[in-house]
Parts: sequence; C-alpha cells; structure tokens
Amino acid sequence: MEDCYRLTMPKPRKPFSLTTLPITMGLLITSYLLTPSPTACAEMYQYIDANGTISLTNVPSDMRYRRIDILSNHLHPTISEQELEPMISRFSRQHQLHPALIRAVIKAESGFDPHAVSRAGAVGLMQLMPQTAARMDVRDLYDPEDNIGGGTKYLRQLLDRFRGNLPLALAAYNAGENVVDRYRTLPPYTETRQYVRKVLRYYRVFLTRDLAATGHVIASSETVAQPPVQSVSVSPAQ
Repeated sequence: MEDCYRLTMPKPRKPFSLTTLPITMGLLITSYLLTPSPTACAEMYQYIDANGTISLTNVPSDMRYRRIDILSNHLHPTISEQELEPMISRFSRQHQLHPALIRAVIKAESGFDPHAVSRAGAVGLMQLMPQTAARMDVRDLYDPEDNIGGGTKYLRQLLDRFRGNLPLALAAYNAGENVVDRYRTLPPYTETRQYVRKVLRYYRVFLTRDLAATGHVIASSETVAQPPVQSVSVSPAQ
C-alpha cells in the first residue's frame, strides 16, 4: 500500500486571501488527484486557522481538520432549514434578531452550505472571516451552531453600531464596519449594494412564507430590525 503524503499550504506573511493563491491551490489539488493512490488516499482535509491560513492534508493530525470530498460533484452538502430552525430560533431570541433575517443572511452568504469558503477566506453558513470569528468567540467555523452563533452576535453588534439601520448593518457585514463608517452611507461598491438588496429580498421572502404557512409573521424578541419597504437607503429601523 502506498503511503499518503501531506500537503500543507505555507503560512502567508499577510492575512490569507484565497484570491492570492488560486494557481498554487489548483496545482496542489491537481497533483494530488493525478498521483496514483489507493482508495484510502482519495481524501483531503482542510483547516483554516484564526489568521486565515489554509492547510490541506490527506493525513490529518488535528481534530480541527475537515474532510473535503474532492472526487464528488457535490463537495459541500447543504443543511435544510428545518435542521437549522432550532438554532436559528435560539439565537434569534438571544440576539433579538428576526428568524427570517437570520435565514436571509445564511441564504445570501452560503446557500445553507456549512462548508462554504469564499475566495476571501470567509467560512461557513454565515461566511465569517477567521478574524471576525475569533472576536465573536467562534471555535469551529464549520460547525453550524457555532457559526450561526457568531454570525448573529456580529450582526447584532452591527445593528447596534448603526442604530438599527438594517441596510447599513448588512453593508458592514459584507464590506466591513470601517468602510461604512468612512462613507456614512452605503459604500459605492456594486458587490456590497447587490448583497444588501439580495439579503433584503430574501428577508421579505421568508417573512411572506412565514405568513402564508402560519397565518402570521413569526415573532422574535422585542427589538427586531425590519426590512425597508422601498429602498436600501432608509432611516434606522424601529
């Protein structure tokens, strides 16, 4: 039986961004796939540390490594809303966010894929950057409960920071709070503006679905950000 060998990405001098190493990662994975190996070696594992460094290996020595099924057409199976509903409901009450808003952010960020990783290095259901996750006391970015807990905590902080203005909070979630502070309005970034519109659209969809299914909009805690009716440039939510 052939020995499996370890593939580990070197730690960058600056915070890691997947956009800086697409060719390197592609060559590593391609080389691994083309190397003859038994079925036991047809697995790879990934770990992203607090600095955003990605390590790849086929012989994990740490429980924090997560398996990547590189031979499958469906690398990252999604989780159903029903499975996530108990977590969403709990964090909705804890952080005073409407469940429909949490679902909307998850839908826009990852499409309910707990193993999603963006080109910038954001991870999991609510696409937390490793640095943000560390601030929110998230220990396992791939764990749905841990990720949603950190994401909702961060979103609540952003809503408080921008006085309940949901579009600005969402813009900060996407582009960073310092960017929104600098412009004091929605940043002039196409990606960020599209993201805000997408989340608000999903928010309305989930609110409407709740109404159709139950005859009323599912309530959460007392202070909940509401989606604006017309424009993303709105006054703070009540």
